[in-house]
Amino acid sequence: MNHRNIPRGKPALAAPVSILSAALAALAVFAPVRAPDLGASTFSFMADRVSDTRALGRDVMILAGNAEVQADNMILRANRIEVSGDDNQFIDAIGGVWGMETERNIIFRADRIRYDRNRKIARLEGNATLEDRDNEVVVMGNIIEFDEETEITVVQISVRLFQNDLVARAQNAVYRRGDQTLDLSGFPVVFRGDDEFRADRIRVDLETNDVTMEGAVTGTIRN
Repeated sequence: MNHRNIPRGKPALAAPVSILSAALAALAVFAPVRAPDLGASTFSFMADRVSDTRALGRDVMILAGNAEVQADNMILRANRIEVSGDDNQFIDAIGGVWGMETERNIIFRADRIRYDRNRKIARLEGNATLEDRDNEVVVMGNIIEFDEETEITVVQISVRLFQNDLVARAQNAVYRRGDQTLDLSGFPVVFRGDDEFRADRIRVDLETNDVTMEGAVTGTIRN
């Protein structure tokens, strides 16, 4: 197995509230509807239309038209949002979804975002983008899963990452926000300025731009 560290400048290459069914049913004919803002650790919503239904043995609150949910540190806006589970645990936002994790200043965009309030995991599906504004990192892929507690982001299918003059592509990636590292697999390629690196697996230190490559290593350094 080839294993090389490529430091920048020294290149070297070698091989919380319950759903109120009765109240929401009464509100469903009115627009807009907004729940009261009860504080940072609560659940609030707004939409043009709100209805409550029982599907597959579970109560589901449906927000339609300019829908917005604020749950703890997460804000989600979409064409349609479904809320279910005890204490509104599960949020399913569908259609032109925009989201923000306010504590970490992270922006989300996708066709669909599913959020589990108990596990603190957001799953982005379809044309998914995660923008870590504080670290100037943009991650794109078909599926992105972000864990708030570990600050680990797993990206799958048509992965792209951008940070300053660094561009990375692969089929799979793991972005560790706390460590500022990026692990790439599945035909990964990294462009660092005019330099190009390819291997079976690539790790990038996003603070130093150092590149570590393993397996079938190739690259081009342009001085």
